[in-house]
Parts: sequence; structure tokens; C-alpha cells
Amino acid sequence: MNNTDLVFQSYGRCCRKDEFFVDFYDFFMSGSDTIRNRFLKTDMEAQRHLLRNGIMQLILHARGMSDRKLRALGESHNRNHYDIKPEWYTLWLEALLKTVRQHDPHYTPELGKAWRDVLNPGIDLIRGAY
Repeated sequence: MNNTDLVFQSYGRCCRKDEFFVDFYDFFMSGSDTIRNRFLKTDMEAQRHLLRNGIMQLILHARGMSDRKLRALGESHNRNHYDIKPEWYTLWLEALLKTVRQHDPHYTPELGKAWRDVLNPGIDLIRGAY
């Protein structure tokens, strides 16, 4: 089984409980006051839905789907729109991996590496739009 299949299955296990997305934002925001402040007036239920879809887009891109949606995400997150700093994506990925480790009962360090390998090209594409 290749890495994208492993990550796709892992993500499926994580998505079984909405707490996965709640915990992700707890981890992500706990790492930075600046990031936490960005979410002060955010509808977090809607934000969690966007996150669920965004992670899936990263996985689908790694599985060969067009990069159109990731390019649009990069555009909406660039300096002229949401102004998401390129370095914040590293914090985002670390929070995500911490959440996967907590929620996927089949987590292993190798699976964590697979997540990184699968998501990084798409994250780099989004980050590159800054």
C-alpha cells in the first residue's frame, strides 16, 4: 500500500469523530497567540468544516487530482487576502500530526512520516502563493 492510501485510510479513521477537528484547533491555537487571535471572531463550526475539506483536498492532490482547488486556497490565504504567513503552515502541520497521533488508533511513526510526505507538496503549493 502506498503512502497516499495509508494517509487516506488514517484520515478516514480520524474523521469518525468531530473531536478530531476540535482538538486540531486547540493544538494549533495553543502554539501561538498571533494564530489564536486570528480566530477570535471565527465561526469555528464552519471553520472545522473547511478544515475537513482542506485536508481532503491535500490528500486528493497527492493522489493525482488537479491542483486547481489548492491553488485557489493558496490565493485566498495569500498576503492580499487572509494573509496567512508562510511559516504558519509548519505550525499547522505539526498541530495536525499531533491530532492524528492522538486520534488514529493505528498511528505509528512511519504513518506520521507518510502524512508529512503526502501533505507537504500541497502545503508547499499553498504556501508558494503567498
